[in-house]
Amino acid sequence: MKLGLHIAYWGLGLDADDQLRLVLEAEEAGYDVVFVGEAYGSDAATILTWIASKTSRIGVASGVFQIPARSAAMTAMTAATLDQLSEGRFRLGLGTSGPQVAEGWHGQRFDRPLGRTRDYVAIVRKALTRERLEYEGKTMTLPLPDGPGRSLKLTIGPYQDRIPVYLAAIGPQNTALAGEIADGWMPVLFSPDHVDNVTPMLAEGAARAGRTVEDIAITPLVYAAVDEDLDAARDAVRDMTALYVGGMGSKEKNFYNTLVRSYGFEDEAERVQDLYLGGEKEAAKAALSDELLDTVCLCATPDSVGERLDEYAAAGVDTLLVNPIGATLEDRIEQLRAIASATRKGVYSQRGGFV
Repeated sequence: MKLGLHIAYWGLGLDADDQLRLVLEAEEAGYDVVFVGEAYGSDAATILTWIASKTSRIGVASGVFQIPARSAAMTAMTAATLDQLSEGRFRLGLGTSGPQVAEGWHGQRFDRPLGRTRDYVAIVRKALTRERLEYEGKTMTLPLPDGPGRSLKLTIGPYQDRIPVYLAAIGPQNTALAGEIADGWMPVLFSPDHVDNVTPMLAEGAARAGRTVEDIAITPLVYAAVDEDLDAARDAVRDMTALYVGGMGSKEKNFYNTLVRSYGFEDEAERVQDLYLGGEKEAAKAALSDELLDTVCLCATPDSVGERLDEYAAAGVDTLLVNPIGATLEDRIEQLRAIASATRKGVYSQRGGFV
């Protein structure tokens, strides 16, 4: 199992210099890749370009580019450019976002997300081969059939022969689609204890493409806190966990709340959501049990972090994307180092990772 760093958005407690120092620390510690997210603040492409210019070894990846935010051809252009600038270090992570962001921010209807994702990835892949772009799918047709559009081809090529594509997905059908068309699967609130619940979905999709689960790089984003005080580590991840379980989406459609319910936390997920949407955010955070936090986050002490990491490795994780949560930059750096140190003690030597 390899380690990756996930950094989110400017304005969440770290400035640009802090984010860069985290990346450089991760590169020095042997992390394999840094993924950069976007929502409706800082965009991932600009940050990835900046990071690529400041680093030399660590992979750079979108985690994720929002599908409603860019045309598929624009994503292919950006991917090829980033891959050239980084000399082949780029990986393309894609996600549909949710209806609130897609329709409220980007002005794109959140309809037929599975079909749109399938067509989008197919167009991106075709464009990156530098073929003339002609495509007819269920949700997209290029060139448009009733206008002056021409069949064009990308004027630059990527550095790599094939840029890896990762899909962010947590629902059953989306997960199966990732197994079918993606090189990697990027879940959030991933639980190693419940991986058997999702492996059949990945296997179903992979089988449709003549592949197996082993062909899919399982790459979960994990909010992590390592502290001498385990309760303090759990408290550190309460904000983000409450946001996902309680505040992402609406009462009727919150994919993350549904996921946590599938882990057996039905009553707790409902209570956290009711409190969060009712404006009682502190109460929502307090309502998260230790068991739920340990299920969906990496909470550990320096002595126990190796055992926790081993659980992810045993669940078949290819690359664990760590988003360290701490009060200060130094806290987050120490956590990155503690996690890397645990891997160097031979925890994953049997899996071909750190030794």
